[in-house]
Amino acid sequence: MSGEHAGRGRILVFTGDGKGKTTAALGLALRALGQGLRVCIVQFIKARRDVGEVIAAKRIGEHFEIITCGRGFVRTPGGTDEDREAAKAGLEHARRKAEQVDLLILDEVLEAIHIGLIREEDARELLANKPPALHVALTGRNAQQGLIDLADTVTRMDQIKHAYDAGTGPTCGIEF
Repeated sequence: MSGEHAGRGRILVFTGDGKGKTTAALGLALRALGQGLRVCIVQFIKARRDVGEVIAAKRIGEHFEIITCGRGFVRTPGGTDEDREAAKAGLEHARRKAEQVDLLILDEVLEAIHIGLIREEDARELLANKPPALHVALTGRNAQQGLIDLADTVTRMDQIKHAYDAGTGPTCGIEF
């Protein structure tokens, strides 16, 4: 990175029980792409590859990539061996991509830590060893205080009302 993009990379956290954490991170990605930055999103937990953001990343092209490492909703505390292996693979992808992009988004990593798929220490180590100019955004419910303390910007999304509460199912283009 050079010029206006150079400098100390920021760490951002999007957390809370409300909708919009991944959506906020995608908005950040779109802004970064518009400024010529290279972006990679590593998805923890999520498994679907037919969702709007994954399809859009393929259409946008070479400077925007989404790597889906999850296996879907984790039904047991700590997950299965396969869930933990998928999350560890996500961390490895993140470590490699940290050297190649300007913005790295770790989608649902906070929830992956919360439910025991990966250790908070591993996420903190990734942040401590990132290139100085790399920006990193972490998303998910239940942000850990240690990661909040490391972050430059923390945003909490609070659910006030959700269509699911009225029995409305997921809507294409809105929830996926």
